[in-house]
Amino acid sequence: MRKGMFALAAVGLLATGSMAACGDDSGSDSGSSSGGSSVGKVGVILPDTASSQRWGSDDPKFLKAAFDAAGVAVDIQNAQGDKSQFQTIADGMISSGVKVLMIVNLDSGTGKAVLDKAKAAGIATIDYDRLTLNGGANYYVSFDNVAVGKLQGEGLVKCLTDMKASKPVVAELNGSPTDNNATLFKEGYDSVLKPKYDAGEYVKGPDQSVPDWDNAQGGTIFEQMLTEKKDIKGVLAANDGLGNAVISVLKKQGLNGKVPVTGQDATVQGLQNILAGDQCMTVYKAIKQEADAAADLAISLAKGEKKEVSQSINDPESKAAVPSVLLTPTAIFKDSVKDVVADGFVTKDQLCTGDFTKLCTDNGVS
Repeated sequence: MRKGMFALAAVGLLATGSMAACGDDSGSDSGSSSGGSSVGKVGVILPDTASSQRWGSDDPKFLKAAFDAAGVAVDIQNAQGDKSQFQTIADGMISSGVKVLMIVNLDSGTGKAVLDKAKAAGIATIDYDRLTLNGGANYYVSFDNVAVGKLQGEGLVKCLTDMKASKPVVAELNGSPTDNNATLFKEGYDSVLKPKYDAGEYVKGPDQSVPDWDNAQGGTIFEQMLTEKKDIKGVLAANDGLGNAVISVLKKQGLNGKVPVTGQDATVQGLQNILAGDQCMTVYKAIKQEADAAADLAISLAKGEKKEVSQSINDPESKAAVPSVLLTPTAIFKDSVKDVVADGFVTKDQLCTGDFTKLCTDNGVS
């Protein structure tokens, strides 16, 4: 499969004139700053480095590359899961004179407070990956997150079918209740699983959210699920980190590989779990495309321009239509792990180490 096979959903980004000045471009760069153009500086706040590999390595790398290529100064910082630190970083960026602020909120309450401060200072705003409910950002850039969840649900059904599971008990380990994306993922996979429950084909098992996407808590929660319901035969885990927490518990019971587990993010660990037969599937989201799309909008705003986009979503709280760029996710199973490598998201050297070398060869990873 050629590189770049995972395309954007139909998105037409067209420049349409200028926008009123949004703050000034004074202040010095800090953190992961780069560039030094005469246009406004962009501030980016990422949420943590614990919940997913992407926030510590993938998104910073791709965002920085996009801003560097455009010659636009950017300050990328990570709140490390701390809401107070998130607000402190935002205050520093606002006072430094960023012209655009892009955030991945830790929850909608603190996210909205930051967006409100930015807007009061005349700074343009972008919600990156997660929508801040009632936040009123100028743009929202993410994946179709209901579609992500639907792929997870369909993936679990496929794996249970392949295992010829009869009336399997299915547990759901959802993402953080404060993350609107987790709500959308659940909407997607429940749209697939609920009809199975209603028809008596599957038995609905424990269903619980994991605070702050915390993997350690996820493992504890699943261990309790398995204690209460020993006949769990399938687990809808909302991302690869939670999936790995589930797999760790299953290994203790000698059940890994016997109970299909889903994931999301196509992390190295998640892909290795799939190759090993311990994880059923993951969802690949081409993060470079998400970062490029967000950077493209931020760069235009930093230059005093505003672009039109072909999509929008309705904020479930404010009911406002938020101009959006929504990308298309892809389901990954053992026979398509090679596609993630071919797309350049994960390298063979990262994935095919130790015992995974032969598994990579056996599954066509090159």
